[in-house]
Amino acid sequence: MPLKAQRQPVTMSGKLTARIMFAGRSSSLSAQIVAEVRDQLFAKELKPGDFLGTEKDLAARFGTSRIVARDALRTLEALGIVEIRMGKGGGARIAAGNPRLFAEALAVQLDLTGVTVPEIMDAQRAIEALGAELAAEHATAEDIVTLRRLLAEAEAAMDDLDTFTRLSRDFHLAVAEASHNRVLVVQLVSLEHVSWPRRNVTATPKLARHIIEIHSKLVDLIEMRDAAAARALMDDHVKMIRARRVAEHGSHEASEEGRCC
Repeated sequence: MPLKAQRQPVTMSGKLTARIMFAGRSSSLSAQIVAEVRDQLFAKELKPGDFLGTEKDLAARFGTSRIVARDALRTLEALGIVEIRMGKGGGARIAAGNPRLFAEALAVQLDLTGVTVPEIMDAQRAIEALGAELAAEHATAEDIVTLRRLLAEAEAAMDDLDTFTRLSRDFHLAVAEASHNRVLVVQLVSLEHVSWPRRNVTATPKLARHIIEIHSKLVDLIEMRDAAAARALMDDHVKMIRARRVAEHGSHEASEEGRCC
Protein backbone atom coordinates (compact mmCIF):
# COMPACT_ATOMS: atom_id res chain seq x y z
CA MET A 1 0.00 0.00 0.00
CA PRO A 2 1.24 3.57 -0.69
CA LEU A 3 3.09 5.30 2.09
CA LYS A 4 1.00 8.08 3.60
CA ALA A 5 2.44 11.56 3.26
CA GLN A 6 1.69 12.47 6.87
CA ARG A 7 3.34 9.38 8.30
CA GLN A 8 6.34 10.12 10.50
CA PRO A 9 9.61 8.32 9.76
CA VAL A 10 9.82 5.02 11.58
CA THR A 11 12.11 5.23 14.60
CA MET A 12 15.16 3.06 14.04
CA SER A 13 18.14 2.57 16.29
CA GLY A 14 21.74 3.17 15.32
CA LYS A 15 23.74 5.86 13.61
CA LEU A 16 23.44 4.21 10.21
CA THR A 17 19.66 4.34 10.17
CA ALA A 18 19.63 7.83 11.62
CA ARG A 19 21.86 8.98 8.78
CA ILE A 20 19.60 7.35 6.22
CA MET A 21 16.43 8.85 7.67
CA PHE A 22 17.56 12.44 7.95
CA ALA A 23 19.39 12.77 4.64
CA GLY A 24 16.23 14.03 2.91
CA ARG A 25 12.68 13.12 1.92
CA SER A 26 13.77 10.42 -0.51
CA SER A 27 16.02 8.86 2.10
CA SER A 28 13.21 9.07 4.67
CA LEU A 29 10.84 7.12 2.42
CA SER A 30 13.62 4.63 1.73
CA ALA A 31 14.15 4.19 5.46
CA GLN A 32 10.45 3.51 5.95
CA ILE A 33 10.60 0.69 3.40
CA VAL A 34 13.66 -0.74 5.12
CA ALA A 35 11.94 -0.50 8.51
CA GLU A 36 8.76 -2.19 7.27
CA VAL A 37 10.71 -5.07 5.71
CA ARG A 38 12.75 -5.41 8.90
CA ASP A 39 9.60 -5.42 11.04
CA GLN A 40 8.02 -8.10 8.84
CA LEU A 41 11.16 -10.16 9.28
CA PHE A 42 11.05 -9.86 13.09
CA ALA A 43 7.31 -10.66 13.03
CA LYS A 44 8.13 -13.88 11.10
CA GLU A 45 6.03 -12.67 8.17
CA LEU A 46 9.14 -13.04 6.02
CA LYS A 47 11.68 -15.85 6.13
CA PRO A 48 14.93 -16.71 4.34
CA GLY A 49 14.34 -17.38 0.66
CA ASP A 50 11.10 -15.39 0.39
CA PHE A 51 10.93 -13.27 -2.75
CA LEU A 52 10.66 -9.59 -1.85
CA GLY A 53 10.38 -8.35 -5.40
CA THR A 54 12.16 -6.24 -7.95
CA GLU A 55 12.89 -2.54 -7.75
CA LYS A 56 9.75 -1.96 -9.83
CA ASP A 57 7.67 -4.22 -7.55
CA LEU A 58 8.72 -2.35 -4.41
CA ALA A 59 8.10 1.04 -5.99
CA ALA A 60 4.54 -0.01 -6.87
CA ARG A 61 3.87 -1.68 -3.53
CA PHE A 62 4.97 1.29 -1.46
CA GLY A 63 3.81 4.02 -3.83
CA THR A 64 7.27 5.51 -4.30
CA SER A 65 9.65 6.18 -7.15
CA ARG A 66 12.04 3.53 -8.41
CA ILE A 67 14.90 5.68 -7.13
CA VAL A 68 13.54 5.37 -3.57
CA ALA A 69 12.96 1.62 -4.03
CA ARG A 70 16.49 1.20 -5.39
CA ASP A 71 17.96 3.02 -2.39
CA ALA A 72 15.92 0.84 -0.01
CA LEU A 73 17.12 -2.33 -1.72
CA ARG A 74 20.73 -1.20 -1.52
CA THR A 75 20.34 -0.54 2.19
CA LEU A 76 18.62 -3.88 2.77
CA GLU A 77 21.45 -5.61 0.92
CA ALA A 78 24.11 -3.73 2.92
CA LEU A 79 22.38 -4.77 6.14
CA GLY A 80 22.45 -8.40 5.02
CA ILE A 81 18.65 -8.64 4.94
CA VAL A 82 18.29 -9.38 1.23
CA GLU A 83 20.29 -10.90 -1.59
CA ILE A 84 19.82 -9.29 -5.00
CA ARG A 85 20.13 -11.02 -8.37
CA MET A 86 20.29 -9.06 -11.58
CA GLY A 87 18.80 -9.88 -14.98
CA LYS A 88 15.84 -11.97 -16.02
CA GLY A 89 14.24 -13.70 -13.07
CA GLY A 90 16.20 -11.51 -10.71
CA GLY A 91 15.13 -9.39 -7.78
CA ALA A 92 15.54 -9.38 -4.03
CA ARG A 93 15.10 -12.38 -1.77
CA ILE A 94 15.36 -12.54 2.01
CA ALA A 95 18.91 -13.71 2.75
CA ALA A 96 19.94 -16.73 4.74
CA GLY A 97 21.37 -15.66 8.08
CA ASN A 98 25.13 -15.54 8.52
CA PRO A 99 25.90 -13.53 11.69
CA ARG A 100 29.64 -14.06 11.34
CA LEU A 101 29.61 -11.74 8.34
CA PHE A 102 29.00 -8.88 10.78
CA ALA A 103 31.30 -10.00 13.60
CA GLU A 104 34.24 -8.07 12.16
CA ALA A 105 32.04 -5.03 11.49
CA LEU A 106 30.97 -5.04 15.14
CA ALA A 107 34.60 -5.33 16.20
CA VAL A 108 35.48 -2.30 14.08
CA GLN A 109 32.67 -0.28 15.66
CA LEU A 110 33.79 -1.29 19.15
CA ASP A 111 37.32 -0.21 18.32
CA LEU A 112 36.17 3.09 16.81
CA THR A 113 34.00 3.71 19.88
CA GLY A 114 37.14 3.55 21.97
CA VAL A 115 36.15 0.72 24.28
CA THR A 116 38.93 -0.09 26.72
CA VAL A 117 40.83 -3.34 27.10
CA PRO A 118 39.26 -3.97 30.54
CA GLU A 119 35.76 -3.48 29.05
CA ILE A 120 36.45 -5.94 26.25
CA MET A 121 38.01 -8.51 28.56
CA ASP A 122 35.21 -8.27 31.14
CA ALA A 123 32.67 -8.98 28.39
CA GLN A 124 34.83 -11.79 27.03
CA ARG A 125 35.09 -13.31 30.49
CA ALA A 126 31.29 -13.40 30.85
CA ILE A 127 30.80 -14.91 27.39
CA GLU A 128 33.55 -17.53 27.70
CA ALA A 129 32.54 -18.65 31.20
CA LEU A 130 28.95 -19.23 30.07
CA GLY A 131 30.22 -20.84 26.86
CA ALA A 132 32.26 -23.36 28.85
CA GLU A 133 29.27 -24.15 31.06
CA LEU A 134 27.01 -24.73 28.07
CA ALA A 135 29.74 -26.74 26.30
CA ALA A 136 29.75 -29.15 29.25
CA GLU A 137 26.01 -29.53 28.78
CA HIS A 138 25.78 -29.71 24.99
CA ALA A 139 29.15 -30.74 23.50
CA THR A 140 29.00 -33.63 21.06
CA ALA A 141 31.59 -36.36 20.61
CA GLU A 142 32.77 -34.50 17.51
CA ASP A 143 33.23 -31.32 19.55
CA ILE A 144 35.43 -33.20 22.03
CA VAL A 145 37.52 -34.60 19.16
CA THR A 146 38.00 -31.05 17.82
CA LEU A 147 39.06 -29.71 21.21
CA ARG A 148 41.57 -32.52 21.77
CA ARG A 149 42.97 -32.07 18.25
CA LEU A 150 43.54 -28.35 18.91
CA LEU A 151 45.18 -29.24 22.21
CA ALA A 152 47.57 -31.63 20.49
CA GLU A 153 48.39 -29.10 17.76
CA ALA A 154 49.05 -26.39 20.35
CA GLU A 155 51.32 -28.68 22.37
CA ALA A 156 53.28 -29.50 19.23
CA ALA A 157 53.66 -25.77 18.48
CA MET A 158 55.06 -24.67 21.82
CA ASP A 159 58.37 -23.75 20.19
CA ASP A 160 56.52 -21.41 17.82
CA LEU A 161 54.68 -19.03 20.14
CA ASP A 162 52.94 -17.14 17.32
CA THR A 163 51.37 -20.39 16.11
CA PHE A 164 50.64 -21.38 19.70
CA THR A 165 48.80 -18.06 20.23
CA ARG A 166 46.66 -18.65 17.13
CA LEU A 167 45.83 -22.21 18.19
CA SER A 168 44.91 -21.00 21.68
CA ARG A 169 42.48 -18.55 20.14
CA ASP A 170 41.04 -21.36 18.00
CA PHE A 171 40.65 -23.51 21.12
CA HIS A 172 38.68 -20.80 22.95
CA LEU A 173 36.44 -20.37 19.93
CA ALA A 174 35.94 -24.15 19.69
CA VAL A 175 34.78 -24.22 23.32
CA ALA A 176 32.21 -21.55 22.50
CA GLU A 177 31.11 -23.48 19.40
CA ALA A 178 30.69 -26.59 21.57
CA SER A 179 28.09 -24.63 23.56
CA HIS A 180 25.92 -24.74 20.42
CA ASN A 181 24.78 -21.19 21.17
CA ARG A 182 25.31 -19.15 18.02
CA VAL A 183 24.80 -15.82 19.79
CA LEU A 184 27.70 -16.51 22.15
CA VAL A 185 29.92 -17.63 19.27
CA VAL A 186 29.35 -14.48 17.22
CA GLN A 187 29.90 -12.24 20.24
CA LEU A 188 33.17 -14.00 21.00
CA VAL A 189 34.34 -13.75 17.39
CA SER A 190 33.70 -10.00 17.50
CA LEU A 191 35.55 -9.52 20.78
CA GLU A 192 38.50 -11.66 19.71
CA HIS A 193 39.03 -9.41 16.68
CA VAL A 194 39.75 -6.64 19.18
CA SER A 195 41.28 -8.48 22.13
CA TRP A 196 43.33 -11.39 20.79
CA PRO A 197 46.86 -10.44 19.66
CA ARG A 198 48.26 -11.72 16.38
CA ARG A 199 51.63 -11.96 18.13
CA ASN A 200 51.93 -12.45 21.87
CA VAL A 201 55.30 -10.86 22.59
CA THR A 202 55.14 -11.64 26.32
CA ALA A 203 54.39 -15.35 25.91
CA THR A 204 56.98 -17.83 27.17
CA PRO A 205 57.32 -21.62 26.95
CA LYS A 206 56.51 -21.80 30.68
CA LEU A 207 53.29 -19.84 30.15
CA ALA A 208 52.41 -21.99 27.14
CA ARG A 209 52.80 -25.14 29.25
CA HIS A 210 50.53 -23.67 31.92
CA ILE A 211 47.90 -22.82 29.29
CA ILE A 212 48.04 -26.34 27.87
CA GLU A 213 47.42 -27.75 31.36
CA ILE A 214 44.40 -25.51 31.87
CA HIS A 215 42.97 -26.26 28.43
CA SER A 216 43.46 -29.99 28.95
CA LYS A 217 41.66 -29.90 32.29
CA LEU A 218 38.86 -27.87 30.73
CA VAL A 219 38.30 -30.46 28.01
CA ASP A 220 38.19 -33.19 30.67
CA LEU A 221 35.52 -31.25 32.60
CA ILE A 222 33.48 -30.66 29.43
CA GLU A 223 33.67 -34.36 28.55
CA MET A 224 32.66 -35.25 32.14
CA ARG A 225 29.62 -32.92 31.81
CA ASP A 226 30.73 -30.96 34.89
CA ALA A 227 29.20 -27.64 33.88
CA ALA A 228 29.84 -25.77 37.14
CA ALA A 229 33.50 -26.74 37.28
CA ALA A 230 34.01 -25.96 33.57
CA ARG A 231 32.51 -22.51 34.08
CA ALA A 232 34.65 -21.82 37.15
CA LEU A 233 37.85 -22.93 35.44
CA MET A 234 37.19 -20.84 32.33
CA ASP A 235 36.29 -17.84 34.50
CA ASP A 236 39.62 -18.09 36.36
CA HIS A 237 41.48 -18.65 33.08
CA VAL A 238 40.03 -15.56 31.38
CA LYS A 239 40.68 -13.51 34.52
CA MET A 240 44.33 -14.46 34.10
CA ILE A 241 44.21 -13.52 30.42
CA ARG A 242 42.53 -10.22 31.32
CA ALA A 243 45.29 -9.32 33.78
CA ARG A 244 47.96 -10.02 31.16
CA ARG A 245 46.16 -8.09 28.39
CA VAL A 246 45.64 -5.05 30.63
CA ALA A 247 49.29 -5.13 31.72
CA GLU A 248 50.50 -5.55 28.14
CA HIS A 249 48.30 -2.70 26.95
CA GLY A 250 49.57 -0.45 29.73
CA SER A 251 53.18 -1.24 28.83
CA HIS A 252 52.47 -0.55 25.16
CA GLU A 253 50.90 2.83 25.95
CA ALA A 254 53.83 3.76 28.16
CA SER A 255 56.22 2.79 25.35
CA GLU A 256 54.28 4.88 22.82
CA GLU A 257 54.36 7.88 25.16
CA GLY A 258 58.09 7.45 25.57
CA ARG A 259 58.62 7.47 21.82
CA CYS A 260 56.50 10.51 21.09
CA CYS A 261 57.77 12.59 24.02
